[in-house]
Amino acid sequence: MSETVTDQRTVSGVSIRLEGVTKRYPGQRTPAVDSVDLEIAAGETVMFVGPSGCGKTTLLKMLNRLIEPSGGKIFLGDEDVTGQDPDRLRRRIGYVIQAGGLFPHMTVGTNVGLVPGMLGWDRARIAERTDELLDLVGLDPEVYRDRYPKELSGGQQQRVGVARALAADPPVLLMDEPFGAVDPITRQRLQDELLRIQEELGKTIVFVTHDFDEAVKLGDKIVVFDVGARVVQYDTPEAILAEPAEDYVADFVGAGATLKQLTLTRVSDTELHTPVTAAVGEDSAAVVARAEEAGERYVVVVDGRGRPVSWPSVAELSRTTSVPGTRDDRLPVVGLRSTLNDALDTMLAASQGGVVVTGRRDAVAGVLVVEQVMAAIQSTRSEVRG
Repeated sequence: MSETVTDQRTVSGVSIRLEGVTKRYPGQRTPAVDSVDLEIAAGETVMFVGPSGCGKTTLLKMLNRLIEPSGGKIFLGDEDVTGQDPDRLRRRIGYVIQAGGLFPHMTVGTNVGLVPGMLGWDRARIAERTDELLDLVGLDPEVYRDRYPKELSGGQQQRVGVARALAADPPVLLMDEPFGAVDPITRQRLQDELLRIQEELGKTIVFVTHDFDEAVKLGDKIVVFDVGARVVQYDTPEAILAEPAEDYVADFVGAGATLKQLTLTRVSDTELHTPVTAAVGEDSAAVVARAEEAGERYVVVVDGRGRPVSWPSVAELSRTTSVPGTRDDRLPVVGLRSTLNDALDTMLAASQGGVVVTGRRDAVAGVLVVEQVMAAIQSTRSEVRG
């Protein structure tokens, strides 16, 4: 796969161009998809949103010919793939569906290596690629490679689904409501993971969602469809929130557009507080003294790789002799690519006044407190009024 670098970012995707793409079903008076023209730039994430039955999923499935178009042309880069063998085409396009779509009788490793195997890669190359991708999606290959899908959580299955879709390094990734079946916190983490992966790989991603907040968070551009896959507006999230093209779009965006602005602001855009950290097993008295000297009431405990384990108060630590390594499963954590909306949701879910922020390889990058999020809301409201 050829790669180009633009603005310090690698792009390994290709452009997609639709010319008059149409889908008619026998016995139906109106087309499910009616002569759609659309251009998607290489390396962009474009979100398809619209009401149920508007044709957005049908259009997505025509891109990899799971549904055959009745008319029109589809180009990947400069190549017209409309008449290409569908099986050959699908090996060049990654596809991720809800719940991962994994084969239950195959191990995680076999699932991920499926397409490279079909393409004739040798075993050593497939094994190396599988481990590389499991690591990329945040799953330790040594732990997960030989497990079966039923042994994984919903979020872990979805990560494997993304790894499998990326296995043969396709330029295009199609995602059909992939995170719709998981709980809100897992969903937020999967979204963050996708943003991180996309920053690294620069694929061309087309993503169907019914959740406008998800579209705003993940999309470089959003396509708002009406019935027949009529393109009502195709623009950046910022532009759609600020200037809906029609009343229909304003209704679809819904109430709380001011709060949706929080979805445009990343945690990384905010000045984070630097916490006092402590290594597991460190002398508690020394840590308490360090925290008191810094005027801190809480300490972030980290493991050997700098990843957060717990967030005890100084008072709690003072009752121990060495820093405990017990992992707090309810620890409120967000990534640098999370939105302020995610941060606020995580704080509320954990009944905490702040969140620990992690960066590269999940190491602690800082702390964000609720006052900073509230200040951002006030600032956004002032801008809207102004």
